[in-house]
Amino acid sequence: MSTAAAPAPPAGRRDTVRVTFPRVLHSEWIKTVTVPSTLILLAVSFVVMLGLGALVAWGTVQVVSDPAVGPPGGFDASAQSLAYDVPASGLPFGQLLIAALAVVLMGSEYTTGMIRTTMVAVPTRTPALLAKTLVIAVMSFVLGVLAAFSTYLVSQPILEGEDLGFGLEAEWVLPSIINTGTVLALIAVMGVAIGALLRSTAGGVVTLVGALFVLPIIAGLLSGLADWVDDAARFLPSNASTQLVATLIQDGQLNQVEGGLVLAAWAVVLLAAAVVVVKKRDV
Repeated sequence: MSTAAAPAPPAGRRDTVRVTFPRVLHSEWIKTVTVPSTLILLAVSFVVMLGLGALVAWGTVQVVSDPAVGPPGGFDASAQSLAYDVPASGLPFGQLLIAALAVVLMGSEYTTGMIRTTMVAVPTRTPALLAKTLVIAVMSFVLGVLAAFSTYLVSQPILEGEDLGFGLEAEWVLPSIINTGTVLALIAVMGVAIGALLRSTAGGVVTLVGALFVLPIIAGLLSGLADWVDDAARFLPSNASTQLVATLIQDGQLNQVEGGLVLAAWAVVLLAAAVVVVKKRDV
């Protein structure tokens, strides 16, 4: 008894899988979470942000219980306002680590040559860059919100010692917790963009860390020389991120919405430039 042979496919026809954005996104997710150093760095960021928040809460209690511990001249804000800022107090360290992580995840593809494989798999290139950006941004957002909320929970017993405890309904506290994640997400977008623009891990980390932490110091040193320096400093990414999570706005500073728009503008402009460069430049 004979069996009929299966018909051969037409000449020139190949079974291919369409490259869609969800598939590219899934691929980038796998590439990101299967690198042990990524998960370790995220875990370290969470622990240190939580630890710094608890330390700031303890320091706030010490200042209230003994004003002599505070800086000469005291504070411009009330003790309760200082307590409201505790959940987001670990943000500077979180920005540092997320900035480095985002740059490394993008820059290492160029260093190792994996970017060639990525671009061959995704010939249009833009989806690959946007997918990597989205994965890192979402992970950073979740990390920021979890760290800030956990800091809030841990700090409450400490603050209650001086009757400084507060609920999530306190003014701007919940937005500050959520925007801690927003800041880290936008910093991650900037990191991926700078990594793609410079194609160098070391150069990208130095550039972004310099923009976040060195430029504000330089602006502070030059602030007395000209009025425009102070005006310009308000639009630095570091100042914008600080204002986005602020619970009390000082005179002459951006408010929370303005800070968010400024930081988002930095992220969008850098990402748009990265898209153009990645699209046109050889890998």
